[in-house]
Amino acid sequence: MSRDLGLRRLRAHRRLDRRVLVAVSATALSVTASGCVVVHGEREVLPATTRAEAAKALEEFTAAYNKADEAYDGSLDADHTTGALADIDGARLKAGRANSPEGNTRHVPLELTDAKFTIPAKAGWPRWFLADAAGNKGGGTRWLLVFTRDGLDDTWEVAYLTLVAPDDIPEFKTDKDGWAEAVPANSTELTVPPGELSKDYATYLKDGGDAFAEGPHTTGWRAQRGKKSSRPGLATQYIDEPMTNGDYAPLALRTEDGGALVFFTTRHFEKQTAAAGASVPTPNKDVLALTDGEIQQSLTMEFVSNEVALAPADGPVEVLGRIQGLTSAKGE
Repeated sequence: MSRDLGLRRLRAHRRLDRRVLVAVSATALSVTASGCVVVHGEREVLPATTRAEAAKALEEFTAAYNKADEAYDGSLDADHTTGALADIDGARLKAGRANSPEGNTRHVPLELTDAKFTIPAKAGWPRWFLADAAGNKGGGTRWLLVFTRDGLDDTWEVAYLTLVAPDDIPEFKTDKDGWAEAVPANSTELTVPPGELSKDYATYLKDGGDAFAEGPHTTGWRAQRGKKSSRPGLATQYIDEPMTNGDYAPLALRTEDGGALVFFTTRHFEKQTAAAGASVPTPNKDVLALTDGEIQQSLTMEFVSNEVALAPADGPVEVLGRIQGLTSAKGE
């Protein structure tokens, strides 16, 4: 009897194992066929998203951004921003909240229209795409927003936001299906690899050189700094640092001419020190809202800046746009 019972149990387990195997195989087949989950997605080259989903992400970001701006409440769009934009916008909302606890009485809703989406096909995470839209703010410039996420279940977040003249936006290289090409950070096909651009820009701001083309964000910015540094009774020092890790990593799209449009981040410190008997100019209320310590002889301000540049296959890099924001300050 015990032997017969053991055989029956063994046969039952084998039948169960076969049913489980069939169920698992059927599930794997249906998931793969549906396209909802990608097996070994870290090795497959796939579009970052669909155009419909990209449009929805832009709509959701705009709605969250407007709610946060109207209430001066950074928690309302925290799930839709990351990297440089999260630092810049978060500090702006913090200062606004400190000075206007009742909210932003000057709020005008941001409207983004005529949106165009450039979606690269790539392997691995993060997946990302570029939205290029007309805005009701910023004059006649185009709003360039780079959306990124680290997994299929994550919310699309904007890491980079810059404003660029329409004529400065390049044509992107695309395949037969209209998908763009992401340029690796270590690409040697450009004058400056995307991964080196933040460091090279920080070095240029200090030392100058011919790596970057003339413009308001290169020679113009250096000239502006020179004027501030020469004010009588006030010494101004600058420190520039690259930011390249995690959510601050550069992102680049291949252009038709073989170059790349690169989005990257830098950090900047500006220290104003007054001479004996003099004082540091009183900053505005937004700066004071982000300042720790008492301003007596010096004020050190920390800024985060996100840039967009054209990195050619040959020749100097052209910085097309830059948005910078104060993130903190210290008085001494």
